[in-house]
Amino acid sequence: MMMRRAGCLLLRHRHFATCQYPLNCGNFQSSYSLEKLYPQSNPDVTIPLRESHENAGSSGKFTGHIPVDRLSIRYSRSGGPGGQNVNKVESKVDVRFAVLTAEWLPTKVREKLGEQQKTRINNKGELIVTSERTRSRIRNFSDCLQKIRDMIAEAEREPKPPSEKDEAVRRIRVERMNRERLREKRLHSATKQDRRVSIDD
Repeated sequence: MMMRRAGCLLLRHRHFATCQYPLNCGNFQSSYSLEKLYPQSNPDVTIPLRESHENAGSSGKFTGHIPVDRLSIRYSRSGGPGGQNVNKVESKVDVRFAVLTAEWLPTKVREKLGEQQKTRINNKGELIVTSERTRSRIRNFSDCLQKIRDMIAEAEREPKPPSEKDEAVRRIRVERMNRERLREKRLHSATKQDRRVSIDD
């Protein structure tokens, strides 16, 4: 009986030694790993890009890196459904930063953000972004950063020059508005003239 068990263990050992997927999977990498998706890149996302965000104001282009140490981050309890987890975990994330003094953003982008996102800016000049989409604090914080990137991309987007068709439509509208304005002016003048004639009579 002991010899049979020893023989079975030996066969299992030989099987795993020649198996295509050995037990030691420490070197295994998924097809969706960062190194395969982004070759020759540093997987440490906490390290800023090669171009320093300190020079963003002079370079005129956003590097894509948002310095977390320049943000004011607050956590609070999230509302909505979720059972008792809502009352225990502070998963709602509130991220804000002063737009005018954000030197990691180009000057033009700061000005555009002040115009486009003025409803999100408080009296202190801070742009406020919140997220409570999930019950995970990290995911909500990532969602806030993505919202900020989307706002910056919108501020960096240059308006397209109007086409000939758009110019023609605009010209027609302006001419129509001018004709309507002159017609109302003539009617108003005729009404005043009729009143003056009736008073003289």
